[in-house]
Amino acid sequence: MTRLYFAYDANIDPGRLGGIAPKAAFQFIAHLPEWKLEYTIANGDGGLPSVRPLPGNTVWGAVFSVPGDQLAAIDEMEADEGRVPASTQAMDRGGRRHDVITHVSRNGHNGEYQPEPNHVRLMVSGGRHWKLPTGWVASLEEHLDDL
Repeated sequence: MTRLYFAYDANIDPGRLGGIAPKAAFQFIAHLPEWKLEYTIANGDGGLPSVRPLPGNTVWGAVFSVPGDQLAAIDEMEADEGRVPASTQAMDRGGRRHDVITHVSRNGHNGEYQPEPNHVRLMVSGGRHWKLPTGWVASLEEHLDDL
């Protein structure tokens, strides 16, 4: 069974996602309305991102159709980084909502960490590749300027 997967973290980078789920097929750019991106997962070189519902925010990403066995591989990799699958709805640029799977911190919101630079670089690379809104990509790049 194929599912729609919303990538916002380093998996938005085509090289990284292709290594995990080679049959993942880009569908469209979308956002999670009323969700916020935060770096809440402790990692050796900084924090890894997660998302959570929070009014007044939005998280941009890319939606891919992914075969079930390869979604399981994504789930496993995300679990290694401290995230678990979550079902939600992403909104495409035309305002249509789509049921998607994304990944959130398994420990919830436990503070913020300085973003892990290599992870952010992949997020910026993927954001540029899929032509996410310029302001969104610039907000990610600001983290690199601060490091």
